[in-house]
Amino acid sequence: MGNFSKVKLVYFGVMSSILPFTPPVVKRLLGWKKSAGGSGGAGGGEQNGQEEKWCEKAVKSLVKKLKKTGQLDELEKAITTQNCNTKCVTIPRSLDGRLQVSHRKGLPHVIYCRLWRWPDLHSHHELKAIENCEYAFNLKKDEVCVNPYHYQRVETPVLPPVLVPRHTEILTELPPLDDYTHSIPENTNFPAGIEPQSNYIPETPPPGYISEDGETSDQQLNQSMDTGRGVRLYYIGGEVFAECLSDSAIFVQSPNCNQRYGWHPATVCKIPPGCNLKIFNNQEFAALLAQSVNQGFEAVYQLTRMCTIRMSFVKGWGAEYRRQTVTSTPCWIELHLNGPLQWLDKVLTQMGSPSVRCSSMS
Repeated sequence: MGNFSKVKLVYFGVMSSILPFTPPVVKRLLGWKKSAGGSGGAGGGEQNGQEEKWCEKAVKSLVKKLKKTGQLDELEKAITTQNCNTKCVTIPRSLDGRLQVSHRKGLPHVIYCRLWRWPDLHSHHELKAIENCEYAFNLKKDEVCVNPYHYQRVETPVLPPVLVPRHTEILTELPPLDDYTHSIPENTNFPAGIEPQSNYIPETPPPGYISEDGETSDQQLNQSMDTGRGVRLYYIGGEVFAECLSDSAIFVQSPNCNQRYGWHPATVCKIPPGCNLKIFNNQEFAALLAQSVNQGFEAVYQLTRMCTIRMSFVKGWGAEYRRQTVTSTPCWIELHLNGPLQWLDKVLTQMGSPSVRCSSMS
């Protein structure tokens, strides 16, 4: 009996070392993996070894899913032919949209696009689905397409050049740089008939184009308001739109939008449920920037105020409301348009130092 137990232990020991083998199809798919260095990723030692193991697990996980649905051949066809005219290759969408492989989580289309196409891919903001992809991640269907050739890399658009004059006539007195936080803003209602057409297709904004911060008072929210689904931001052809998804209005302070409609720069516009408002336009900003370079460093710097957009939910602020600053509302956010800010930074760097000392407000 004792000898039998030893034999059984040896048998299972041998099997445990054999079982985690790499199937031929997984080996073939891993052979098409792109490396950051472009040459199989030499160096890096233990870290590279762990990354290789993780990639193998990610491919094994995908192969297992696709075998059940009969889509494995289509994936291999897409990767080996590098052809976008292949069918969608789908896996079930998880509750939070992410896929867990080993101890790491990520968006499935990002994981496999990084593995087979762009090893330097950072986030889903850098990806845009091709038109004929029926299960693109952004469509939020029950199945998600992970065909890496059904996605395109979004490149940061080339911004229009701004001619910076060598000798600029500077105004002796310039208005103070006002970020509109210390004045009580005017209020206006959403102008009818200006929302974009329903057939507009939102685009993925350039990587890092928008960032945000803000504050929510949980106690106040629970007691007096429900933000619902909040707001959705659309990026369409260099324009940013805000759509109110909530059952209650949202309130927006966008200096770029305010200028377009001839309102005071600090005006707060009320956007009713289901309506869209264009809150930023790259071309309009480009024209303003081209004009401002002739007025000097401070005039250009003042355009940074146009790159900040404030929003509050359900409760508004301004001259017609009890709350007169955005920070006094129960729930608010501040959007920073990093793309235009980087654009300004390049121009200001070319212009050199300001001609007058900046105020403490800067």
